[in-house]
Amino acid sequence: MIQKMRDILRRFCAYGMEYKDHEGYTQDWVTLLPAVQLAYNTSQHSTTGKTPALLEKGWNPQLPVDYLKNKILTIHPTGKDFHDMWKRACDTAIKFIAEAKEYNRRRCDKTHMEPDFKEGDQVLVSTLNFNNLKEPKKMRDSFVGPFTIINLIGKNSVEVCQPVTQTQSTSMTAKTP
Repeated sequence: MIQKMRDILRRFCAYGMEYKDHEGYTQDWVTLLPAVQLAYNTSQHSTTGKTPALLEKGWNPQLPVDYLKNKILTIHPTGKDFHDMWKRACDTAIKFIAEAKEYNRRRCDKTHMEPDFKEGDQVLVSTLNFNNLKEPKKMRDSFVGPFTIINLIGKNSVEVCQPVTQTQSTSMTAKTP
């Protein structure tokens, strides 16, 4: 949330300390911060599926657009048909995206296994992020080792016993040989 607010404020303040609105009046951006806060608090967030105002207060404030929607009297039939077609297309896209996510999750879960490292196991270490090796990346081995695990740091991170000649950090992501 903090990163999102920082991005919103950065974009909001990017035009300078003051600007002229469409009527020619000069506005200080600080006076418009409540509008940014209202926009943020009334927008639906992907994590919760709800607006922050609804989660905090239990209701969403009425916006000017809510009053304007009630005053629309007639809609051209072509516009309504286009809107219906657009809504069906969006609903179909949402359905297919959800199906694709579920398919990819099942496919990944089918072959994914959590590593079962223990102290004393032999592991290979990836050379992907080694930048102190003299040979070109093309010519070097993808993995070096095997090394003995001396400490478990996380699920995929281990501390290995290294030769004295190697100066790379001892905390690495490992693969079983």
